[in-house]
Amino acid sequence: MIRTRQILTSLVGVLGLVLAARNWPGEEMERVSPTAAQEAAAANRQNIIFVLTDDMSSNLLKYMPEVQKLQAQGTTFSDYVVSNSLCCPSRSSIYTGQYPHNTGVLANTGPKGGFDAFHDNGQERNTFATALRSKGYRTAMMGKYLNGYNPTARVDGQKPYVPPGWSQWDVIGGGYKGFNYKLAHNHKIEKYGHQPKDYVTDVLSKKGSAFVEKSVAANKPFMLELALFTPHGPSRPAPRDKHAFPGLKAPRSPAYDELPTDAPPWLAGRNRLTQGEKNKIDKKFRKRAQSLQAIDKMIGDLRTTLTRAGVADETYIVFGSDNGFHLGEYRLEAGKQTAFDTDVRVPLVVAGPGVAAGRTSNAQVSNIDLAPTFQKIGGAAVSSRVDGHSLLPLLDGGTDANWRKANLIEHQHAERSSGDPDNDGGESVSPPDYHAMRTDSYTYVEYRSGAKEYYDLESDPYQLHNRADRLSAGRLANLHDALTRLRNCSGDNCWSAGHP
Repeated sequence: MIRTRQILTSLVGVLGLVLAARNWPGEEMERVSPTAAQEAAAANRQNIIFVLTDDMSSNLLKYMPEVQKLQAQGTTFSDYVVSNSLCCPSRSSIYTGQYPHNTGVLANTGPKGGFDAFHDNGQERNTFATALRSKGYRTAMMGKYLNGYNPTARVDGQKPYVPPGWSQWDVIGGGYKGFNYKLAHNHKIEKYGHQPKDYVTDVLSKKGSAFVEKSVAANKPFMLELALFTPHGPSRPAPRDKHAFPGLKAPRSPAYDELPTDAPPWLAGRNRLTQGEKNKIDKKFRKRAQSLQAIDKMIGDLRTTLTRAGVADETYIVFGSDNGFHLGEYRLEAGKQTAFDTDVRVPLVVAGPGVAAGRTSNAQVSNIDLAPTFQKIGGAAVSSRVDGHSLLPLLDGGTDANWRKANLIEHQHAERSSGDPDNDGGESVSPPDYHAMRTDSYTYVEYRSGAKEYYDLESDPYQLHNRADRLSAGRLANLHDALTRLRNCSGDNCWSAGHP
């Protein structure tokens, strides 16, 4: 357990409060000592490492042995669903614990998208980072922040800009290619080239381990988020992994190259995949698996660092993804943004103090639950504005009988934009606006156009038979009312809305 340090004098405590109130981040924040009360409160807090992949589908877990070790030692959530199957809206929900309709971030770009929307809406003032920082935690954000964040841009008088709540900031504006990028290290810019040592995941791995070691040496609890750029396209693997998995092909599930019966208008009529398209899909899948090897190695290295530092038993490790990905399912090439499980149901593995080992939970959990979980671990109060709930009651093997029964999924159609890596005119298809409700037994979707989808997940787990037109008027009315309550919910009433 992290030891309580010597209590500070009242003068230093007052100075710490004044400086912390100015939200000075980065290295400057590290010069500010927390108050005696903060030190005492933080002394018994557990550490958190959150590893967030980008566009990782569940069918890639089998290629990550270190994550499989986490599964054996922790709990896997088999029905973890994201609130929006697109990078920036999902990450905004992760930071705040709120659905997209409450964060105001519904896209990667535009007036309701990206870093600008999150920043302009004032969301950065109320994240798990600000909550934990107020409790004496050292907090570090490393890797990918929000779409549109530019390390070289001046925001609020800072260049690089560092949001409140973070005591260390190692963030890259665009690291998808793996090399030749600029990294904002607190308020300084670091440039990386094209040598193997510059590979972005490896650089972040070393920074993460150094942050852990420094935090332990300072006798302070820590929260470290490592947000990686892979397996998002172009899925650049580390040079050492570029020949891994020779001949690997994308899975051919029953949904591969098939359309659902009574498919919605935007999907109906799509032609079968050509052999050339299938070959391209197989190559993409192989590169995605290759690119995850560096992340898997990073997890192993971090766990070695935790053990060496003597805090392995005091640290939660959370592994997940911001959204899923389809590759050939429903005759769609590479992409996401749909309400199909390929895109919204993603990996979530948690290991750490008191977490039930080797357990799989089918509780209907969501990315809105991560922020309140982190805050509860750190002893921070969870605001009534937060839509999600802490997962801690589920992590010790407790029953999920009283957990929410339905999760909300929101989507805003995105026009093609050269500044949006997920809607830049490539293969990805952005469906029309929709809201969806997913339970353990069905997925129900309503499009703004009036089209509907209903998939019985018990008899049709691959979502190949849209049965919306077979439901009675009464059943459709009940589904509509339940979905409406979810799409309009806010804060505490989202819990009751999640029990249709």
